[in-house]
Amino acid sequence: MGRRWHNTTFRWLSVYAVIFALSVMVLIGFIGWSATTRMEFDADSVLHWQIFYFGSIEDQALPATIFRRTEGEHLNTNYFGLFAADGTHLAGDIRVLPPDLPLDRQGHTLNDSLIVANQARSPVVRAMGVRRRSGEQIVVARDLTHVLAVRETMINALVGGGLFCLLVSIASGLLLNLRQMRRVRDIRNVTLRIAEGDLNRRLPIGGRDELDMLAHLVNHMLEEIERLMTEVKSACDGIAHDLRTPAAHIRTLLANVAERMHVIQDDGVAQMLDRARVEADMLLDRFGAMLRISEIGALKRRGGFSSVDLTTLVHELSELYEPLAEDRDISWAVTVEQVPAVHGDRALLFEAFSNLLDNAIKFAPDNGAVRIELTDHPQGALLVISDNGPGIPEREREAVLQRFYRADQTRHLAGSGLGLSIVSAVMRLHDFSLRVGADGTGTSPGTTMTVECWPHALE
Repeated sequence: MGRRWHNTTFRWLSVYAVIFALSVMVLIGFIGWSATTRMEFDADSVLHWQIFYFGSIEDQALPATIFRRTEGEHLNTNYFGLFAADGTHLAGDIRVLPPDLPLDRQGHTLNDSLIVANQARSPVVRAMGVRRRSGEQIVVARDLTHVLAVRETMINALVGGGLFCLLVSIASGLLLNLRQMRRVRDIRNVTLRIAEGDLNRRLPIGGRDELDMLAHLVNHMLEEIERLMTEVKSACDGIAHDLRTPAAHIRTLLANVAERMHVIQDDGVAQMLDRARVEADMLLDRFGAMLRISEIGALKRRGGFSSVDLTTLVHELSELYEPLAEDRDISWAVTVEQVPAVHGDRALLFEAFSNLLDNAIKFAPDNGAVRIELTDHPQGALLVISDNGPGIPEREREAVLQRFYRADQTRHLAGSGLGLSIVSAVMRLHDFSLRVGADGTGTSPGTTMTVECWPHALE
């Protein structure tokens, strides 16, 4: 229920339940007030008639008249009492003059204060009193017990019916809420897949309501976005592919010219040719990396995934790159725990982790240090690759994952600026998380690359 409170349907259902309950309470109060007012009006009409009747009788005949009326009330609906000026009982079944009854010819409701002959319990009555010219006092009362019982039964029926309707409405609302939340959950799952890059997905349709209308609009928008992105991607891939061929031809021509420079023996021209060949190689590397990122992005999600043993994979990578670290006297520390296998593409993960290790060795200084740690966490495997190189400022840690971006501290080193873009593309494909941080040892700025090898899309 805690989670349902956060959705709009349950909120409106709760508001409806409160409004319904308040409405029923107001309705019951109004009906109770109306019934009581009508009951008092009818009782007062009868009492007025009886007071008028007794007022027309002479003082000598009044006790006998009241006695006859009392004897005739077999149903004990009306009660009568005649009292002297000092309050002494003279006639009738009302034995004691009610102390809280004003003698003002107005009806008043008495609760348990009217003492009536042959009744152990005082009834609830509507009473009216009047003082005659002789000083005698007449009290006339009408029993309201049966009327109050009817009113109570009616109110209880309204309360019970209201509670039943409220419970049925809440139950129906919850069922409708569950159906609506299933639709929202399906839309959310599809939206997550779209956010991960699978633009072929479309939101489910079929409710014929506002969600369905919104899904139609979003699906139309996705079709346009997919079309535009496909056109842009095709244009970029075409440009990269078309420029790669002439760049390769230029490199070949530069190599042929360099071979013939041995005859001319011009060192200045030879150096310029070498620089041109290096620039041509960098250009080819960049085109190759761009096409590789496009290939990774174009892969069908999890289409060719299988079980990958990360422990074995990291061991292979550390053995592969350890000789490169030894050539520069870089300390090589490897800590690998046995971790559960992950569902992924082994070749892509090998390529991504290779880029991270290559960067760590490239940016670490001579006689520096590189650490590789693969540990097992409750969520899954955690890979940490750190070096004690120049590090990456915090403001640039997101930017380095973009294409062609290079930090200011590393611009003097060779590279295309696309290695981490490839790593980021592979991580997105696997729903893994790549975080760029500082070296935790505190001895130098350094860089720490942390790869959380567990799905993050549904978090």
